[in-house]
Amino acid sequence: MADDTIGIAGDRIRSIVERIEKVEEEIKDLMEAKKEIFLEAKSEGLDVKILKEIIKLRKQDKDERDEHETLLEVYLRAMDAPSPAPVAQAA
Repeated sequence: MADDTIGIAGDRIRSIVERIEKVEEEIKDLMEAKKEIFLEAKSEGLDVKILKEIIKLRKQDKDERDEHETLLEVYLRAMDAPSPAPVAQAA
């Protein structure tokens, strides 16, 4: 009876592993297709780095995007602000 259980579990494990392998192959093919699209965009004079940034921004919801833009603006202004004068210390 134990041998039957092992056989059933083995078939189920094999099925799962094969499905995962198939998905991994599909992911590999999709990544290659994505790479080709970026190469096509680059050959047309488009900036791939900017395209990737647009894709990243489109994945964010509006509130998340607004927060990102606000923080970016605050940090840039902080970098441009003059540094406070150092305070002289008594000897």
